[in-house]
Formats: sequence, C-alpha cells, structure tokens
Amino acid sequence: MTKENEHNRPTHIVWQVNGEGDKARWTRLGAGWANSDGKGISLRMDAIALTGRTVIREVDVEGGQQ
Repeated sequence: MTKENEHNRPTHIVWQVNGEGDKARWTRLGAGWANSDGKGISLRMDAIALTGRTVIREVDVEGGQQ
C-alpha cells in the first residue's frame, strides 16, 4: 500500500460472513484501497477469518459501509 492510500478512505471493506440469508452474521475484518492502475486492491487486515467465507465489498458512498 502506498503512503497516499493510507490517508484516503478505503474503497472496499473486507467481511467474514457466517451463515446464509437473513441469519448470516457479517463481521468486518479490514479495508481495501483500489490500486491506481485499476488492476488490484491493497488490503489492510485487522483480523483473518478461519471459518465462513470472506467477502470484499465496495464502500457505498451514500449509505456507509455496505
């Protein structure tokens, strides 16, 4: 991750999802920043998922995180 990205708001949020449908529990694991060349995402993780699935979602500028 470049120093430039460290000071900008993340463009993506990394989630752990356990369960399915309305009963799914979403836990935030970290954040991501789109690379300037548009070919990847740099991630900063606060935790890692050992179970469930990992989902990376774009930040919704109007509504917040998801």
